Parts: sequence; structure tokens; C-alpha cells
Amino acid sequence: MQLQEILQTAARQDASDIHLISGHPPIIRVHTVMTPMDLPMLAPKSVKEYLSQMVTEKQMSRFEVEKDLDFSYEVQGLSRYRVNAHYQRGTVGLAMRAIRTEVPPLDELNLPEIISRLTYLPRGLVLVTGDTGSGKSTTLAAMIQAMNDRYRKHIITLEDPIEYSFQSNKCLLEQRELGEDMPSFGSGLKHALRQDPDIILVGEMRDLETTALAISAAETGHLVFSTLHTVNASQTVERIIDMYPAGQQNQIRSMLGNTLQAVVSQTLFSRMDQPGMVPAVEVMLCTPAIRNIIREARTFEIPNVIDTNRQLGMISLDNAIAQLYFNSMISREDAIAQAAYPDKLERQLAA
Repeated sequence: MQLQEILQTAARQDASDIHLISGHPPIIRVHTVMTPMDLPMLAPKSVKEYLSQMVTEKQMSRFEVEKDLDFSYEVQGLSRYRVNAHYQRGTVGLAMRAIRTEVPPLDELNLPEIISRLTYLPRGLVLVTGDTGSGKSTTLAAMIQAMNDRYRKHIITLEDPIEYSFQSNKCLLEQRELGEDMPSFGSGLKHALRQDPDIILVGEMRDLETTALAISAAETGHLVFSTLHTVNASQTVERIIDMYPAGQQNQIRSMLGNTLQAVVSQTLFSRMDQPGMVPAVEVMLCTPAIRNIIREARTFEIPNVIDTNRQLGMISLDNAIAQLYFNSMISREDAIAQAAYPDKLERQLAA
């Protein structure tokens, strides 16, 4: 059984993820549901051979030492994949996420219109957050492509690994991959600031160094995009503040209050009206009221401010979920299961 055969079959079934684990048949995730493929069980030797077809000798050597490896892999004419190789029970396992080779236009992603307007910002920090698999990378890629098609600027992306492959259009667009082109996000970002960028995409603000440099870059006039694994705006602000030692938290609240422009938090749902997925999106825009809340450590007030400023384009996660339900896109059970305040949303849906 050839790797390409597995990937082609998975693509025909519209799989978002492919899992190749010895002792199991290939298993795919289709619209959030894990489904075994109608193929033979995989032998340990086969899975390791699949890995060797996808990586360089240098990557394989690193994998044997570190026992984990993240990389990207492309099959011409089929798809691009974000891959994690790992050991489990002494054998190699592969988890592959399919990435569309062409960046989708923003207007095809069922996102609020305000997301497009964020691509016109001159400077500041924009965060796209959500769980793994919530569509953060696709949203950011579409935003980057929109700016690539519109401006004559310099865009630098720092990724782990590179997912969507961009071509410079009106912008000069450079992509740097963790492990191949830079040793860490912090190092890549520090040196990116000396490479004359206008727009910077940081794959993830995963540590204090990267977070501090991203905020500093936004503070010095760059437009910075990044991600966090948080589920809403208030949690995102608190996560950033909590990265810092207690003695620096007041200072970072002030800096974040000045530089943060928006937090976009996504949750994906299986569609009920047609095959596929649809995002529920919370949007917080940094109005003067939000900036004061951040500076004064009153983040618990953020949900109320979002709810009372819908005319500006803000929307809470639960209201976004309710809209999907009332448009017959998602089921009542899924809506309530993923709500921030399930009891309150249940009453809203029953009204």
C-alpha cells in the first residue's frame, strides 16, 4: 500500500486529518469524526517507510534523537500537509493535517465582515485564537493573502512548520520555518525586526520571549499577527499577562492596552445543512473602553463590552453560535455543547 494511495483516498473522502499508526488501518477525521479507512492494518516497517519518503536525512536524524518531528509535506496536484512524526509504544506514528494548497479568499470562509477590515490596520497586534483545528491558520493565511494582493509592502511569516505556501504578489513575502530557517520564534522575530518588515506573522506566541518581542514590534509601528490556544478574548488577555512575572504585569497591561487591536476567537462546527465545517467567531475590537479595561485589570468586564458594542462589529462567541443555529447551520446540541455559557444560550435558543 503506497502512501500516495492513502492520501488520494483520504482526499476523496474530504478528510481533514490522516493518522498512520502501526497495528491499525489508516484512520481519517472527516468533519470532526474519526473513521477507519477500508484498508489493511499498517505494519511498523510501513509507517517508518512512509516517514522516510517525506523527510530529508537531516530531519530523520533529528527525529531519531528527539523522538518528535514537525514538518510540512506536499504532494503535487493533491494537497499540502502539516505532519507530526512521533513514537508510540516503540513504533513510529504519523499525524497529517491536510492544508489546501491555494489560500482561500476571506469571503469564502464564513467569517464576520469585520475580519476583512482588520487587514487595513496600519499597525498594532491582531490575535487569532482557538483550539487546535479551529481554523486559525486558514484565517490568518487568507488575511495575509488579502494584504499581499493589495499593498506594496514587506511581509515576513515565522511558522512551525510552513503551511500555506505564498507567492509574492504586490508585496515582497518571505516565509521562515522553525528548525530550518530559524532556531526559535523569539530568534526569528528578533532578527525579523532588522529585515525592514511592514507586516509580521508569528505562528504562535508560545513563550515569554516571543510574546514580548511581538508586543514590542507592534509598539514600534509594525502590524503583527499571531495565535494563542485560548477560547475567548478575556482569556487571551489574561494568558498574555500571566506569562510575565508579577512585578512586570502592570507595565505589560499598559503596553498591551496600547498595542492590541483585536482578538478573533474561533470554534469550528460540523454543518447540519450541508457537508463541511463552519466557524463561530468571537470578535473583540480594542476601543478606548477595552483599552482601559486591559490597563486597569478588569478583564472580567470584556464580555459585557463586546455584547454592548455589536454595532461596531464586535460579537460574543455565544451570539455567534446562536446566529449559526438560527440560520439552520448547526444543531442545537452542538451549539449548547460549545457555548461559553450553556445555560444562558439554551434559554436564548428557546426564546
